[in-house]
Amino acid sequence: MMVRRWCRSVEIHGFKVLKHKKRNRVWTTEERFELVNRVLSGESFTSVAISAGICPSGLNTWIHKYKEMGYIGLIDRRKNRKPKESHMKKHKHTQPGRHKESEHEELIRLRSEIEFFKAQNEFFKTENAVIKKEIALREQKATARLKAKKQPSSRNSEPKDID
Repeated sequence: MMVRRWCRSVEIHGFKVLKHKKRNRVWTTEERFELVNRVLSGESFTSVAISAGICPSGLNTWIHKYKEMGYIGLIDRRKNRKPKESHMKKHKHTQPGRHKESEHEELIRLRSEIEFFKAQNEFFKTENAVIKKEIALREQKATARLKAKKQPSSRNSEPKDID
């Protein structure tokens, strides 16, 4: 059965039909509709598939979808991944990881600078935390003094006897 279909495909399309394709053909909704219409109008299922150069099971799927959902069923709903941008493609290096002498020295210098800035950043963070704590303590003392001034002292609150 399969060999017969191959022979008929070669008769119609030539030997190029037997070569492995790198990428399958994308069928538009209109093209799918035309093929399904040919089958539904009475043309042989296998002859339509062979003349179109597609697998009969694919044509069968389109026919079932058309019968179930109508024209909308023939719309391709696959979510194709977009091709990578040219700047995102991997570049081949002749010697990965190899640097010139000046680049290697610069790399070492930059790494030491990064370590210095990381240490400096930690120092500034701790210094900032200490300053914030000191400010909070000063504010607590100031609020405590204000509360003490507002409250009358126990000596002043007793009425004095004046004779």
